[in-house]
Amino acid sequence: MISSVQEWALSLPWFLHWVGILALGAIPFVESYLGSVIGVLSGLSPFVAIPVAIGGNVVSMLAFVFGAHAVRGRVMAGREEAPLTPRKQKLKERFDRYGVAGVSLLGQMVLPSQITSALIVSFGASRNRVILWQVISIILWGVVCGILAVYGVNLFA
Repeated sequence: MISSVQEWALSLPWFLHWVGILALGAIPFVESYLGSVIGVLSGLSPFVAIPVAIGGNVVSMLAFVFGAHAVRGRVMAGREEAPLTPRKQKLKERFDRYGVAGVSLLGQMVLPSQITSALIVSFGASRNRVILWQVISIILWGVVCGILAVYGVNLFA
């Protein structure tokens, strides 16, 4: 999958190359970490590829957070919380144990930031706190993976 996405990015005209990386960064499971790697490996300067992939991921995550916050507000208006399914209960227990910061920083190893952030907000966490920690996490993962790509470390093969 990574090679086909990389080929797609390379097929774009040089002046639209960064737009392709921006779009890749917005896709769940590609995000800032793979978007920055694909951008670097496809020839973009790391000083362009990494921030552009991070930007795409942040914009996408914000859409999910604001959407989840709005839906939760409408659903919860005047109602009690419904019991959680076993799967959501397990996620809630992890959220309670690690908090917004821990789930944001470590959650990207399991789920995309968009899904993680929407789940955290649906559990009732502060929208602004979720956004802050998700942005920190997206930047951290994008920079680390982009730098590893610059130095030829291949963790995704």
